Amino acid sequence: MIGRTLGVYFGRRFLSSVLGIFVGCAGLIMLIDLLELSRRVGERDVDFGTLALLVFYRMPFFTEQLLPFAVLFGAIGTFLTLSRRLELVVARAAGISAWQFIAPACLLAVLLGVFSTTVYNPASAEFKDRASRMEAEIFNRQTGLFSTTTGGFWMRQQSVDGQAIIQAAATGNGGRELTGVNVFLFDDHDKLIERIEARRAVLDVGAWRLENARVLTPGIGLQEYEVYMLATNLTPNQVQETLQSDTVPFWDLPAAIDAATRVGFGAERYRLQYQSLLARPMLLLAMVLIAASVSLRVFRFGGIGQTILGGVTAGFLLYVSTKLAEDLGEAGIVHPVIAAWFPAVVGALMGVLILLHREDG
Repeated sequence: MIGRTLGVYFGRRFLSSVLGIFVGCAGLIMLIDLLELSRRVGERDVDFGTLALLVFYRMPFFTEQLLPFAVLFGAIGTFLTLSRRLELVVARAAGISAWQFIAPACLLAVLLGVFSTTVYNPASAEFKDRASRMEAEIFNRQTGLFSTTTGGFWMRQQSVDGQAIIQAAATGNGGRELTGVNVFLFDDHDKLIERIEARRAVLDVGAWRLENARVLTPGIGLQEYEVYMLATNLTPNQVQETLQSDTVPFWDLPAAIDAATRVGFGAERYRLQYQSLLARPMLLLAMVLIAASVSLRVFRFGGIGQTILGGVTAGFLLYVSTKLAEDLGEAGIVHPVIAAWFPAVVGALMGVLILLHREDG
């Protein structure tokens, strides 16, 4: 078996390579996002510190999908560097097989997947929630009553006040708070009877509490209220169902699945997201195996460029197939368990098959 010292050395090289790629790409994403937000802010009175904080809150959500590629490129870079410096040749001469010196990278990839699922994803969801509220506050700060926007999310409710369509820029506190709210209230004949704009809405028992509300009623005109109550039959779980499932933390997904099932909402998105997060360690392991299968070639044999291109292409196809399977699972065509696990398992098996062929004939 590979010794502890050599295993730690290979693992440290792999981990530093992955973290370097991840941090570098995350910094580039933050810079681009900061420039884009600065352009969107325009003439609004927003200081640089607020924008920087908003970029920081948005960064984990954007970079969560970056981890598989960081593992793939980090593994390829690590194995190629070890091969170029003949360290793998020396290891082979000492009787260590490829399975042994890729074991530290495989173990670290699985641990990174577990950390990403159990720690990074909940933190990403929390920061995304804060970023949504900040963004709604910034970009709705000077919004007028007759402004139009297609951002945020929409939902419909039926209550004693009539039928209402609610548009909000952001939500928080598990669906109990809305920011940047517009409400269109209709009577039984689908005639618009009120339009309400509020900076914030809080879901109480049986009613929305709209704060700093402005109400436009045909024939009456504009009226302003410090607090305006709007009846509702919605629950926080029903409100949260209108959100994208990737904004729900990993640890809250089982409860969200149960709640959505009880109230009759489709829970396929939640089930798919939950299974995808569970399958993330397997996906990262597949990336390492694919990288190992294309980057263990000895430098003096040549053909390094083709092998790197093959590894990048294989990793990209695995990622695309994962997203395609998730789309099929979200549409209900494929079971969520199959949609989440099948690409990762197949990718890992393909990497093992290629390594068996190259190492053991």
